[in-house]
Amino acid sequence: MSKTPSPVAAIPAAASADALAHFEARLTFETDCWDTHDALSKGADDFVVLDVRGPALYAAGHIPGAILLPHGKITARKMSEWPDDTLFVVYCAGPHCNGANKAAVRLAKLGRPVKELIGGVTGWLDEGFVLAKGEAPSSVAEVEGA
Repeated sequence: MSKTPSPVAAIPAAASADALAHFEARLTFETDCWDTHDALSKGADDFVVLDVRGPALYAAGHIPGAILLPHGKITARKMSEWPDDTLFVVYCAGPHCNGANKAAVRLAKLGRPVKELIGGVTGWLDEGFVLAKGEAPSSVAEVEGA
């Protein structure tokens, strides 16, 4: 007896090779809060985290170590402060905000390596991580008292 497929199964899953290519490619475009927190807490220096929201939101709470650079202020002149091969991890408020996407577009147009931090501030808080307050980047160790 044949059942009507659920909305989940109505469209068949991609072939395994296609799924592998898709999901591997996604990892080149994004990183998650857990990996970013782990790297920052271990003092990683192979990427720069950019908070691309406005100054008031940054001061109210930002990812420790993140540098404030609103997406509209990402210019070739500003980015010349970092070596050309610097990897930037950009984030905004969360999945309901496209500021990180706008920042990623600007960085990519400038030829800069970039990944989006999926979840943004919302994802960071959902993972149970603490935000830094104020205008300084701070660090995970300072904020978490480690």
